[in-house]
Amino acid sequence: MTNLYRQAMDGLYRLCVVVAGSAMVIIAFIVPWGVFTRYVLNSASSWPESAAVLLSIVLTFFGAAGCYRVGLHMRVSFVRDHMPPLLQRLSDLLAELLMAAVGIFMMNWGWGLCMTTWGQSIAEFPWLSVGVTYLPIPLGGLCLLLFVIERLLIGAPVDKTGDAHAAVAFE
Repeated sequence: MTNLYRQAMDGLYRLCVVVAGSAMVIIAFIVPWGVFTRYVLNSASSWPESAAVLLSIVLTFFGAAGCYRVGLHMRVSFVRDHMPPLLQRLSDLLAELLMAAVGIFMMNWGWGLCMTTWGQSIAEFPWLSVGVTYLPIPLGGLCLLLFVIERLLIGAPVDKTGDAHAAVAFE
């Protein structure tokens, strides 16, 4: 069962990385186009800035979940590293529980934001619902929560060299 969950989280991680990476690549093409139309053609396109902002939402929430899973998120561990082993494990557990709370908060309030703004549209993209653009918030929160559950139940993922990606160990 744990192996199946780990494989599912590996797949979810890859999906998060592909979605966030794709958003970053598209942003990298859109922003120069906006600069080109504004300064070279003297006729600024109205959509590049809005599209880049919307893609930044996708990049942020899926990228953050993926980074969390492999331990690339920001961690300040100076105080934790100087605690006795039992307190280190307790602080690791507390950190995971707080991350679970963040994921649940994102799912709950992000979904509320999506529902509240579902009927609105964006001026540059009148066919696109504002609620749809906020979907990465609750979906990123769900990914984050699933990654926290993975850490709590079966530990941090291990890369191909055998190193755990994070210092969390709940033995």
